[in-house]
Formats: sequence, structure tokens, C-alpha cells
Amino acid sequence: MSLSAERFEKRVAQRVQTVPPSGIRRFFEIAATMDDVISLGIGEPDFVSPAPIIEAGIEALRAGKTSYTSNAGLQELREGISAKLEDLYGVSYSAENEILATVGVSEAMQIAMLSLLNPGDEILIPEPCFVSYGPTATFADAKVTYVPTSVEHDFQVTAEDIERQISPKSKVLFLSYPNNPTGAVLRRETLEEIAEVVVEHDLLVISDEIYDRLVYGTAYERGHTCLPSIEVLRDRTILLGGFSKNYAMTGWRIGYVCAPEPIYRAMYKVHQYMIMSAPTIAQIGAQAALEKCEDDVESMRQAYDKRRRTLVDGLRDAGLPTFEPEGAFYCFPDITSTGLSSEDFAQQLLTEEHVAVVPGPAFGPSGEGYVRCAYATSLEKIEIAVERITSFAARHQEETTPA
Repeated sequence: MSLSAERFEKRVAQRVQTVPPSGIRRFFEIAATMDDVISLGIGEPDFVSPAPIIEAGIEALRAGKTSYTSNAGLQELREGISAKLEDLYGVSYSAENEILATVGVSEAMQIAMLSLLNPGDEILIPEPCFVSYGPTATFADAKVTYVPTSVEHDFQVTAEDIERQISPKSKVLFLSYPNNPTGAVLRRETLEEIAEVVVEHDLLVISDEIYDRLVYGTAYERGHTCLPSIEVLRDRTILLGGFSKNYAMTGWRIGYVCAPEPIYRAMYKVHQYMIMSAPTIAQIGAQAALEKCEDDVESMRQAYDKRRRTLVDGLRDAGLPTFEPEGAFYCFPDITSTGLSSEDFAQQLLTEEHVAVVPGPAFGPSGEGYVRCAYATSLEKIEIAVERITSFAARHQEETTPA
């Protein structure tokens, strides 16, 4: 007897049924059916991977390097990651026993949560945040507690914010700075205060630092703070990193996770049963990125900075107050002056002006009244998008202004 759609749905695991579809993907799918759309929605560099990376991949293919690597990844790549973290942040990890090459940061995050969280354990996640964090913890049968942040405090999560949400079941704090979607960057002194709370309550920390090299303005002058560089957090932190954003390698699907050896071994066990190894060609490309592409990283960072300034200034001139993003490649304008909800703003902007943005609530309740705009597209397209948004905002602001 065949099963109806309704009966099939009842057989789907409860942990999956409770998670809504991604709030980002829906707008991409709509935009894909339309002509002349400028997308400020997708968080993907428009740059092609730097030439040394591509050449290394092609050379590897021609040399027949198409087999699996070791489960943990190429020793040379792990040594390169170790050396880079030491050089940039003074953070030391053993390539042999504390670094694992993964299929993007997505796998790194998944195996970290599966390795740390028992059913019912609580994970604290500041929001607005990337859409995958909460659902990934839910798939590990954990309890997700979101910690709200606000523009009044520069979207900085504080030690006090975190401490207010801690319960007897709290086990893991998840941090993601530079932040997607707000562009906020936590200052070292704030992280040191958070470290005191982490130690006091015996928490572990997962730190997603995928945008670590993309910082601007005063944040660039200060320099990114790698969480395990704070001494008391070194042995409590699982560091997630990768090559997708800094090196424009999104399609290569290569990331890494660093952790103290006991936690590393737990993650390695999950990784062994989930993935044979990260893609061989991607690992070879990532090794080339570390060795040969520092100038490319800086060139792309400077280009993003120019785009950032154009988009933020344009949105502000359009009457949409915009927090000053210091990292990643997103800004998070306040759209309440239009009288529209975040969802309606994004939907109508796409329909009327063919500009795609993402509604703020896709990233958590604190995102209502905002939309996420990515400046990972060309400066020319950003300038056109600003003109269209300005026209759209003016129409709707006039409608909300009393006669």
C-alpha cells in the first residue's frame, strides 16, 4: 500500500519537522526566476579563486591525485593551518593531534556539536546569527537558547547578556564574529569579560571565525582577536575556520576545525563515520592558498571595504539607518521607516525593483525591522542597487508620513 504525503510526513524525524526551511534560500529561488535582478542576498564572494589555487588544483588532477587522503586531511595542509594561526594570532595547535580538515565549515560545525552535546544539553547562541547554527544544534538533540543583541549595543554580545541566559543545563557557548548578518566584530576586552563567565560556569565555546581576515576600519587597526588566543579559553575552545570567504573558495568546500586533543579525538571519530576525507583537490588548493595568496586576500579585503563604504553610505542617504559593519561582507539596515515588516520589505523590493535582500528575522527574532544586504557583488551592481533601494524606500516612506 502506498503512503500518502501526510503519512510520509508523520514518519519524518521530529527534530527535522521542528526546523523551518532556510529563510535565505527562498528569496534566492524567487530571484532565480526573474530577469535583471541584483542580488545582495547571497553571502558568496564574486571573486574567482586566486590563480595559484586554481593552478594547484589543475596540476593535482593532471598528476592523478584523485584518491582519498587520510581521514584527518593532508599532513602538509594541517601543518600550513597550524603555521598560519601561529603567525597571525600566536595560537598554537598540533597539526597531528588538534587540526582536522573538513568539508567546509558546515561539517566542522556539525561534528563539533555532535561531539559535545548530549540530548537536552543547552547551547547559547547570540543572535542575529547565521541561519544554520540553531538547526544544527537541534539535529544534535540539544536545547537552543538564543541570546538577543541589539544595535544600541553595536550588536555586541556581552558577558552580562550571556550570564542572564545561563541555566544548569548550559554546556556550550557558540560565538560567531565577525558576524553574519550584522558585520559586528567583538573587541578583545569584551571577549576577556566573556571568558570570565565561561570559566565561572565551566562552559565550552565553539567559535566560528570564517570571516577572520575580512575586517575593516578600526577593527582592522585593532586586528581580529582569535578566541583561543585568550589564554583561559585555549583549552575550552573549538575553533572553526575555512577558505570559502577569505580566499574566495566557496565551491571547493574546504574548512577546518581546531580543538584540544581530547575533543579533537571525539570529533575525529564522528568525522571518520561521516566523511572519508575532505575533497583531495580542495585540500591541495587550500595548501596553495596558505602559501601563495596573502596578496590576494588583502586585495579582496580592500575591494570589499570600498563596496562596504558605498553600500552603507547609500543606505543611510536613503533614510535607512545602517549600523557600521566592521567585518565579513554584510550590512544590516533598519527599514522600519518604510512602515513595512522585514518580510514585506524584502518581498516588495524584489518584485518592484528587482533587488534581492534577506529579511532580518531569518537570522533570529532580533532581526525584525532589518534586512541583510551583502556587498559580495561588484561595485557597479551595488551602485545600481543603491539607486533602486533609494527609490523604493522613498515611495514607502512617503506613504508612512502623515499628511
